[in-house]
Amino acid sequence: MNEQRIAVITDSGTDTPANFVAAHDVRVIPLRINYSDGSSYENGVDITTEDVVRRFDEEIPSTSLPSPMKIRDTFEQARRDGYVGAVVVTISSGLSATNETMNMVARQMEDFPVVVVDTKSIGVAAGLVVMEAVRQVEAGMPLDRIGSVLGALSERTRVYFSVQKLDFLRKGGRISEAVYRVGSILNIKPVLMCDEREGKYVIAKKARGWSRALDAQVRLVVENARQWGRVRLAVCTYDPALRDELVARVREHVSAVAEIVELVSCGISADLLVHTGPTLVGMAVQGI
Repeated sequence: MNEQRIAVITDSGTDTPANFVAAHDVRVIPLRINYSDGSSYENGVDITTEDVVRRFDEEIPSTSLPSPMKIRDTFEQARRDGYVGAVVVTISSGLSATNETMNMVARQMEDFPVVVVDTKSIGVAAGLVVMEAVRQVEAGMPLDRIGSVLGALSERTRVYFSVQKLDFLRKGGRISEAVYRVGSILNIKPVLMCDEREGKYVIAKKARGWSRALDAQVRLVVENARQWGRVRLAVCTYDPALRDELVARVREHVSAVAEIVELVSCGISADLLVHTGPTLVGMAVQGI
């Protein structure tokens, strides 16, 4: 129970599981999905992941961060709802200006302290940090200490992802034209991660073929789990059948080398699929 009345706020790019968000009153500020005809939507509010995927054949949209006004409105609503401060957990500042904008608005708030945490990660890996923020707040962790606790946890959180088709990564500038051409011709699939220092995309492994790319992701998760010994895990895909298969595989391999405290499985928000396509598979591991 949140007796401190500290709000936990995040952005939609963290893919924090919806049932957890609802159960713990996590406030999610949506990123925007923008089309060339001028239409713009709030992710998860007036457009769904399924809506975006259905329109991929017509257009791959762009994304944009929440406006300062939207962020301030969220902070003010939390205050009106009886919260006395907030911890805000964002996707990597190396991938989005969302963190910077959250910090800017936080500094403008009077008599409502806000701590902003840069996970240096994205998707459900960042969502694991959001979930720990809730646990820390509900356990009574003071607001002035929670930033350093979550910052240290972010350093022990890794995300790995791969895609079956490289087209979306090329369009979004996530991979170079050379990597795209070589990868497409030779069927090489890069396994990407967020680097620990800046939180930008880097290639963790390269695999020939989709099946080997998934195997490589599992091995990377296992290597980290072996190092930490006690972990939380997450698997996210757009395809629920593939998700179930990978959850079973990850559980089997990691349980042989480490204690699994929790394994989260979830879908993927539209603001991430825009840059990766619907074949995205993400896996996260967090050392406890």
